[in-house]
Amino acid sequence: MNKTTRGWTVTFAGTGINLALGVLYTWSVFAAALTEQLAWSKTAASLPYTVACAVFALMMVPGGRLQDRFGPRWVATAGGIFAGGGLILSSLTDSLFVLTLTFGLIAGIGIGLGYSAATPAAVKWFPPQKKGLISGIVVAGFGLASLYIAPLTNSLIGNLGVKSAFRIEGLIFLFAIVALSQVLAVPQSNPTPTAPSTPASPQAATSLNAPPSPPPAAKGDFSWQEMLKDPRFYLLWVMFAAGATAGLMIIGQLSTITKLQTGISWGFAMVALLAIFNAGGRVLAGWLSDRIGRSWTMRIFFSLQGLNMLAFTFYSSPALIALGAIMTGLSYGSLLSLFPSATYDFFGTKNGGVNYGLIFTAWGVGGVFGPLMAGAVVDLTNSYFYAYLIAAALCLIAAFLTIFLKSSPLEAEKA
Repeated sequence: MNKTTRGWTVTFAGTGINLALGVLYTWSVFAAALTEQLAWSKTAASLPYTVACAVFALMMVPGGRLQDRFGPRWVATAGGIFAGGGLILSSLTDSLFVLTLTFGLIAGIGIGLGYSAATPAAVKWFPPQKKGLISGIVVAGFGLASLYIAPLTNSLIGNLGVKSAFRIEGLIFLFAIVALSQVLAVPQSNPTPTAPSTPASPQAATSLNAPPSPPPAAKGDFSWQEMLKDPRFYLLWVMFAAGATAGLMIIGQLSTITKLQTGISWGFAMVALLAIFNAGGRVLAGWLSDRIGRSWTMRIFFSLQGLNMLAFTFYSSPALIALGAIMTGLSYGSLLSLFPSATYDFFGTKNGGVNYGLIFTAWGVGGVFGPLMAGAVVDLTNSYFYAYLIAAALCLIAAFLTIFLKSSPLEAEKA
């Protein structure tokens, strides 16, 4: 199998792993069943999901570090065991505390481990000019997952109950992720070129006695400690947190927003529409950023999301809510391919797992802050107006901050 074929095989295996790990995005289906079948409160039913999001984001750091040191196969395999096992264990309890441990902690660990291994493994097979596209394809699986897992979960719960749904999906995803993980691999490092066999001049012989300089490919490979000293890390982190806050706020509240602003009860259709464009935005932004650069692509999508947030309060019909869902999906999805690609551009791929894991903690902050902020605003004002304004301001600030991102070698080459 040649390098290109192997690279695409790893890419599609990573996409398949994310198609299973995306069960996180369908928690609302489980939550509805827990409130109906087990008489849980809505607050209680949301706790395992909130913990899972936080654990997922935090596990990206050790998961990335382990992936960099031991390779993606074993890390993704462990992710499959934890994610599937957490779901299976969730089928054995009625306790909120236990379910928070089994789904929130155990499955959250698995999602973080699996997600941290899939993208770095794929991008290392391709040249820098394709990092964005490959990242977008791999992470698109996570965004698309709810399109099939949500109806599957709904059917299983309706026919067999919520506990059986946890058990069956746990078994399916455990075996699927573990099997696909065996395909993940990174290319072997190119051997260091040997010295020429022809006799060297005295001047050359003297230079051969000097300490060897690092190979050109290694100059852009930052350790995580070096990355934390670079101001671009903090720019990327703040921008990612801003975009994630806006996107995850809408994702977590879209059904409620739809009912509040239009009066219709089929907000689930808007959630499905957002999921499609969430996945599409990942591929589109990755492809576009390979051509015009990461900074310009970020500027476009942050500006688009900021304007969309400003307009959201005026979306008072199903057609307009659908437009808002499409714009939200495209813009939020772009983050999940732009930020890993920018991390690899600025800081290299050698330590890409742990480096992107540290940047990905911004997603966890957005995932907690966005929904909580929106809920608090609605409780106080019975309207999302100020939540939209806060989200818009964050996105427009992020668009402005892209001006201060120094060009990566790839973007400098384009210029």
